[in-house]
Amino acid sequence: MSGRGRRAVLPPADHRTEPPTAPDGLVVTIVNKAGHKQAYDFADLPVAEPVQRSLAAAFAAQSRLWNSHRTAGNHWGRLLVFARFLSDLEHPPQDLSELTAATLKRWRAQHISTNYGRSTLRPVRTLLQNAPQLGTGPVAEELARRVPSPRPSKQSYEESDRERVLRVARQQFRSAWMRIRENTLLLESWRAAALKEGSREWRIGKILDHLARTGDVPRTASSGGKHHVTNRRLLGGKSPDGTWGRLFLTRMEVTALAVLLTDRFAWNLSVYDRMPAPTSTPSVGETASVTYEVQVEKRRAGGGRWFSTENITDSGADSPGRLITQALEATAPGRALAARLAPGSDLLMVSRTHSLSGADFQDLDRPRPVGLLSFGVADYDAKWWAHTNGLGGSPFQRARRTTVTREGRPMQHTRGTHESTYVLPDQRVQRASRDVFEAGAREALEQAKAVVFAGNISDMPDPDHQETATVDCADDTASPWPAPQGGCGADFLLCLACRNAHVHPGHHSRLAHLHEQLRSLRSVLDDRAFSERWSDHLLRLDDLRDKVGQSVWRVAQDRTDDTDRAVVQLLVKGELAP
Repeated sequence: MSGRGRRAVLPPADHRTEPPTAPDGLVVTIVNKAGHKQAYDFADLPVAEPVQRSLAAAFAAQSRLWNSHRTAGNHWGRLLVFARFLSDLEHPPQDLSELTAATLKRWRAQHISTNYGRSTLRPVRTLLQNAPQLGTGPVAEELARRVPSPRPSKQSYEESDRERVLRVARQQFRSAWMRIRENTLLLESWRAAALKEGSREWRIGKILDHLARTGDVPRTASSGGKHHVTNRRLLGGKSPDGTWGRLFLTRMEVTALAVLLTDRFAWNLSVYDRMPAPTSTPSVGETASVTYEVQVEKRRAGGGRWFSTENITDSGADSPGRLITQALEATAPGRALAARLAPGSDLLMVSRTHSLSGADFQDLDRPRPVGLLSFGVADYDAKWWAHTNGLGGSPFQRARRTTVTREGRPMQHTRGTHESTYVLPDQRVQRASRDVFEAGAREALEQAKAVVFAGNISDMPDPDHQETATVDCADDTASPWPAPQGGCGADFLLCLACRNAHVHPGHHSRLAHLHEQLRSLRSVLDDRAFSERWSDHLLRLDDLRDKVGQSVWRVAQDRTDDTDRAVVQLLVKGELAP
């Protein structure tokens, strides 16, 4: 079965896969998932021909794992940097087998300290490991050294910056949604013959019908060969808002919609190129809400994990699904035209290009345009949208990071990626966590104080103190654990935690023996039972031993007598009442 549940179709019996490398061994052709080809000529690399052939073979071997031209292009660019490095050496290698560990160490040292350098080292290292000439010896050991991942450079938005981005996106998309919604209702009225024939609304409705069927309003050719809007006075001008924009989103408006979706659902920019229009699913017993099933495709997740499904409910103006409803309404005319021109097409993020000659098609990894319609949001769309609105660079990575850290859970990525890439490096999360860390440290300090010896250490007994099973008590009427009938109600082991306790050398042998017995209990009891009953007492004895001194403690163990053993046995069994 395929990733979406369709039964796989076997290729013809005579089907043969073309090898990626040309017969000359220097040209490697990469075929992406859509079947488009891109050739890379290794003769362009500034290295000796044997090195070119070896790098081409390694490139071809690695390409079996790729499904996009973007991945291939990234590896090619990194290989070009490596080739220039080799050509700048005093004695450039004439064959890949002449590459030395010292050369690779020098290559690593030049790039390991920067993000771009690490992102260059990693793919080159992987490609070189595919070369059979480098499979053994010191060179192989050098290639086996781990290259750290690039440190995340993007930070989440501060709340004021996020609101600024969202304000621009909301205004832009909402204006477009209301424009398309209004004109769609007018078109439906015209098609239902509900408008007075010949009226202004009727005439506009007729133009909208032409627009919905062709993707453009009627135009008249001038003597100079240019085409002008035929009814520009009726439509209120020749701008997109008054002409073809009445039913279709512009590239900038669909980008604004993507910004809002990313802020809400933390979807990557690449998701929008292939996202099918969400379908509604029935909600049992619900009439005022609708639940959409959204398919999200993430090609970097690896084979078998490309597709996931999210259920999003529109239950009101502030619900997450309301944006999905508006997106479906704003793209409905575009999706209907795309389905008519290319049956089976129903991608959500559809927009119309400004050019009458059709959409520019530069990125072969993205869906092909259909007529005047394009799909998804390109990197240059995101950058241009931010630039024209005075917002700096593309907002998508920062918006996604902001949503993920705000939600505090993985969203289309693993728990490890969530912690290492999104949470720990984020400065806003770090600032917000300071109070939490401080409270945790204070709590840990209080717990540490609670399991140390809280009494006093003296050199000799005081006749005014009362002897207990473990220590001498200075004042049992001021106990932290008073008994209902007066006096102290604490277990004798808790004397070690009382500020009224006094320990002198006469107690050392008994306490040292008690310490030894509690350590013995740790080896025979399960962790939970030992922690609940004995752990705090053992920690207090550890602290007391450190305060008295290790050598004194060892001498005291040798002085343990039968009375000490009997008292400790009763304490451990819990048979010695306070």
